Amino acid sequence: MWYSRSRENRKKILRNKGNLEAPQSFYSLSAHLNNNNELSFDSLRGKKVLLVNTASDCGYTNQYDDLQKLFEKNKDRLMIIAFPANDFKEQEKGSDQEIAQFCKINFGVTFPLAKKSSVKGESKNEVFKWLSEKNKNGWNNKQPSWNFSKYLVNEQGLLTHYFDPAISPLSEEVIKALNAKP
Repeated sequence: MWYSRSRENRKKILRNKGNLEAPQSFYSLSAHLNNNNELSFDSLRGKKVLLVNTASDCGYTNQYDDLQKLFEKNKDRLMIIAFPANDFKEQEKGSDQEIAQFCKINFGVTFPLAKKSSVKGESKNEVFKWLSEKNKNGWNNKQPSWNFSKYLVNEQGLLTHYFDPAISPLSEEVIKALNAKP
């Protein structure tokens, strides 16, 4: 584990230092989007993918703005997928339609939003099972610690990083990971 210190708090970043392979392919997964479409992760080969559990009524909700900026600047090589969840203090009570409208009106979000689901515990969705279970992704057992936890998958489908919610999508750490060569 590697830690970065800020003035206010410690921000955790976990890295796949040994480039450990995943027993289950990331590209075998898909996301059920809130517009009723299915996004096959196989279609994301060759791009980095940032997967973020989100909520509309959280202290970190303004990170939607930074996520959108990051997406616009890097959309040729990065896909961002938001996974709305009501797992932390019931901070995402809206329906899929309400969440989509909230994100579009308040933050101009154009990256995909998954259907609202659980991202932790026994009922977590298949994508977050892969992200937070070492027997699926090869190295990481870290479930989201709060809304806006971020997981980065590289161009070959390897989970490379976990970023705690306090780490901005536009932080030096995220940008450095995004620019890292596979």
